[in-house]
Amino acid sequence: MNPYAKPRNTRIAAMISSGLLAAAFGGAALAANPCAPKNPCAAKAANPCAAKNPCAAGAKIDPKQVLRPAGYKPYKGSKAALIAEGERLAKDAKLSTNGAACMTCHQGNNAYQATFAKPYPHAVQMATDIGIKKINLDEMIQLCMLKPMAAKPLPWDSKELASLAAYFGEVQKGYKPGAAMANPGAAKNPCAAKANPCAAKKM
Repeated sequence: MNPYAKPRNTRIAAMISSGLLAAAFGGAALAANPCAPKNPCAAKAANPCAAKNPCAAGAKIDPKQVLRPAGYKPYKGSKAALIAEGERLAKDAKLSTNGAACMTCHQGNNAYQATFAKPYPHAVQMATDIGIKKINLDEMIQLCMLKPMAAKPLPWDSKELASLAAYFGEVQKGYKPGAAMANPGAAKNPCAAKANPCAAKKM
């Protein structure tokens, strides 16, 4: 019999003790936080709403890109069909170059100024910022394409522009100005007020 061999029960007890100590003092294998890789609030996770207001002034925009061209004739079609297509396009992030869609800002009637309830053309701060005193709805859509959507204006005779104008014109009919809306991105912020899903729970 090996005089230096430890009894089996003693060796098992030592292994258990060693494992418990490793866990208690941050052992790599046993102490790893199983929630860490999935924690949406980890340091590397970019806050999708941290970026500056996408509607704020950015690169200088030539008003000519926004204002209706001479001889402008919008696309004509069934009003109902245009509204339906406009509603679909308003949710389509492919219109932008930055992953934004019209509904990124305007879901649930968010981000409209009180003036949205007024007949077009009227003053809008985004347009005023680039020297346009009053703007039409289709022109406002073109400005949104350039600013928040970081894309090119839609062709003036396109079905897409006519559809979005028809849809937002319909939205405008039921819009009633209210209190200032919250940051449209706040509701989707994974690091908002919700408790850390990996935080220790009270016993």
